Amino acid sequence: MKIVQAKKEKGANFIFITDKKKLENPLVLVFGNRLLLEEENLYEEIKEMFPNGNIVFGSTSGEIVGDKVWENTIVLTAIEFEKSSYLVKSKNVKDFNYNELDLGSNLIEEFPKKDLKHIYIISEGSTVNGSALIEGIEKEKHITIGLSGGLCGDDDRFEKTLVSYNSKPKEGEIVAIGFYGKTLEITSANYGGWTGFGPERIITKSKGNILYELDGKPALDLYKKYLGDKAKELPKSALLYPLSVKTNDDAQPIVRTILNIDEDTNTMILAGDVPQGSTVQLMMSTVDDIAEGASIAAKYATRNREHTAQLALLVSCIGRKLVMDQRTEEEVEEVLDVIGNQAKIIGYYSYGEMAPFEGNNACMLHNQTMTLTLISE
Repeated sequence: MKIVQAKKEKGANFIFITDKKKLENPLVLVFGNRLLLEEENLYEEIKEMFPNGNIVFGSTSGEIVGDKVWENTIVLTAIEFEKSSYLVKSKNVKDFNYNELDLGSNLIEEFPKKDLKHIYIISEGSTVNGSALIEGIEKEKHITIGLSGGLCGDDDRFEKTLVSYNSKPKEGEIVAIGFYGKTLEITSANYGGWTGFGPERIITKSKGNILYELDGKPALDLYKKYLGDKAKELPKSALLYPLSVKTNDDAQPIVRTILNIDEDTNTMILAGDVPQGSTVQLMMSTVDDIAEGASIAAKYATRNREHTAQLALLVSCIGRKLVMDQRTEEEVEEVLDVIGNQAKIIGYYSYGEMAPFEGNNACMLHNQTMTLTLISE
């Protein structure tokens, strides 16, 4: 595996942070600030750098490359696979009338299954119901094929997110990367580090990822009551107080972040499904808990691996970044301490993360976690 990495700031050219080398048929992952991705000639600039590359864009709420976390930049990682191969497919939610279940099913069907080891998703994050997308993919893929990825971000603006494959970044796009090869080893894992507080409540009315009522009362009113003065900063302030959602007594709780609110209907729109009848509770965290959570996620991802990782794809939630503030890089450093300095790191801060729970094969949508996908060939 040959890897080239570069970084670009507004109004400047790309600066290579690894040795610049010619790559054959590279997968080029480009994560960056949404406003910078909208610049007119960006796609052409990168295509000129990697004329035979397959370029995937995703907007972020912060960029990760190496042991650094950046803001208002574009980070790029180009990978040449020497023993394995990859295939990229993309679809737009508008073409499926925003039915993410159907989109997921159609997307996975386009991948030949022979030697397919893993699917990595880079999805628009402002309108997509991530759990419905995962359900559609999981319904059609074999259990031995891994699945991970994330929902793209837009800092804390929540205006729009952009994704694309071999074209200018656009809204509504979902990209899937299939990795193939007998010697390929890919593992993924996630962990949060958040703690529940306050009373548990029952979801008495919901539809998909829209939350209407808790304990028979308007959910948004109750949430605002808990937030107090911070309710004026919604939806941004909700990132600091996500919801723990437990569908039944035996299920592991999943964390849901509020992506937006609808004052007219008094509802909250979350990153994934919040099933009616589930028990919910507010959550909070500290800097130390989040850093420790990143370390645990890395230990889960490296457990039982035969080979050390050559490439690490990191997706961490914007809510974690807001809590960590100036200490954000500590969670990346915790990851590096576990996986080793031999691995090249690329990633972004997101509106949602995709990975299985520890010990399970089926992928789930998460919020407020550090999610790793480790690759070697």
